[in-house]
Parts: sequence; C-alpha cells; structure tokens
Amino acid sequence: MSIEHGWTRPILIHHIESGLYGRQGKAVTNFKATLPPLQSDLAEQVIKDPYTFDFLTLTADAREKELERGLVEHVRKFLMELGAGFAFVGQQVHLEVGGDDFYIDLLFYNLKLRCYVVIELKNGPFKPEYTGKMSFYLSAVDDLMRHPDDKATLGIILCRSKNKLVAEYALRDSRRPIGVSAFRLTKALPEELKGTLPTVGELEEEFGSRIVGRRAG
Repeated sequence: MSIEHGWTRPILIHHIESGLYGRQGKAVTNFKATLPPLQSDLAEQVIKDPYTFDFLTLTADAREKELERGLVEHVRKFLMELGAGFAFVGQQVHLEVGGDDFYIDLLFYNLKLRCYVVIELKNGPFKPEYTGKMSFYLSAVDDLMRHPDDKATLGIILCRSKNKLVAEYALRDSRRPIGVSAFRLTKALPEELKGTLPTVGELEEEFGSRIVGRRAG
C-alpha cells in the first residue's frame, strides 16, 4: 500500500470534519496570471483559506517560531490539513544567494502539482511587503533546487488574518505564483457557550490553589 493510499481515509475524514468544501479555493492568489490554465486550476484547489491548526495548543500571542515548531512536531496532522500529495522537505531550509544566507520557514513538495511549495508563517495580519520576500524565495528555489521536469515553485503566505483587498493589490503585479491564506488555531465556540467557560487565568488560579492545599495537607 502506498503512503498516499494509506492516508486517503484519515485525510478524507479530516476534511469532512473541518469543512474543507467551504475553505477550498478561497485563498487570495495570482495563479491565473502566473501559471498555465491546468496548473492554475489545480493549484487553486490545493490551497485553502483558512487553514485550521486545532491540533496546536498555542496561545493567541505565540511567536512565529513557536508556531513553526508546533507544526513540525505535529507534521503528520499538518500534512493532513494541507491535503493529499504534500511531502515534507524541511524546516528552516537554507539557501545561499550571493554569499548571503537565507532560511525558508517550511518547504514541501506537492506530488500532484509536481512542484516545490514554500510556506512562510506570519503570526499577525498580512502585509504587502511579505510578497516581495516570498518572490525572492521562489526565484531562489527555482534556480537552486528545482529539477528541470518540475513545475514553477508555489508560495503560500500563512497569516493570522488578512485584508482581502490589500492581498489582491499586493499580488496583482507579481510574476511569481503566490497565495495568501489565514490560519486559525482553535475552532470558534458557539455563542451560547461564550462567557460560560473559565479563562486561562481562572484555571491557573484554581489549579494553583489545589496544589497549595495538597502541600498544606
């Protein structure tokens, strides 16, 4: 049994439970302007918006390095969220350009698209300048790593949030295929439950008082 075949059922279940249909093809991209029609259509369907990282136990103010480390530690679940066809290449992948050192957050290869996929993590709102950095990485990977039979490298900028119009303007004149998506760490609570669950501070206070009580006993 192939690895991809063995993953088909859990990936299908995950996508159903996470509402893939409503997230697929929703990212802001410039694929239609930068890729051939068939490649563009497939790439559009591969990228989601938002991505759900419910398997991570991180606070809202977690740093980008903590987010990156969490995704790598749970790489199997991360690959399930990315979808069938993705293969993990590496974290903080080193590129040497003109004697200077650069590091890609996460690098994947997509077996269906037959191309590398660069993922940059931004634990904040999307900013237009992120596209310039991503374009640089895509050019470098195309020149230094891509096999002649590979398709053009794709870039995904994953941010905590994005302004759709700002993202569209930022990508409009870029010649490199880039998508901008948001990510969420936890599923939203139903309105009727909001305010009824204890806060982190309340939990810490409760557990702290229990520990003190046990020591006193």
